[in-house]
Amino acid sequence: MEVIKALLSFLSYVFHGLLCLILFAMSGLAMAAGAQTLQLGMLPWTGSTLLYVVFFGAMLGLVTVLLAIKGRLRPLFFVWSLGVTLLLLKGYIFSGYHFSPGEFSTVMYVIVGSVIALLGAWVQMGRKARVRR
Repeated sequence: MEVIKALLSFLSYVFHGLLCLILFAMSGLAMAAGAQTLQLGMLPWTGSTLLYVVFFGAMLGLVTVLLAIKGRLRPLFFVWSLGVTLLLLKGYIFSGYHFSPGEFSTVMYVIVGSVIALLGAWVQMGRKARVRR
């Protein structure tokens, strides 16, 4: 059972780490290029607010991932994971979002990955941090 918990935790860290890096790079490049907005119709924000929410949200996500890996503030990482999963479900499934051809299957993979990462964030809260000497 411990192997499964460790694997779920690892997958959770990888999923959210990659997600945050992608969002950070995307919003950072948009800001550096002078863009005033991003077009992400699945998120509830628009305009420059969306740009800053994605940028600072990605930074917060990276910090929570790193802290959870170090064994600190693991409940915060769970809250982050829950927020990501809820935003994905609300934005793609429970809204008026219209999928492009071929986009639905990709979105389903991301949502399933997010749910698996949420399970990993849940089980990692009960794991003990390794003590280094």
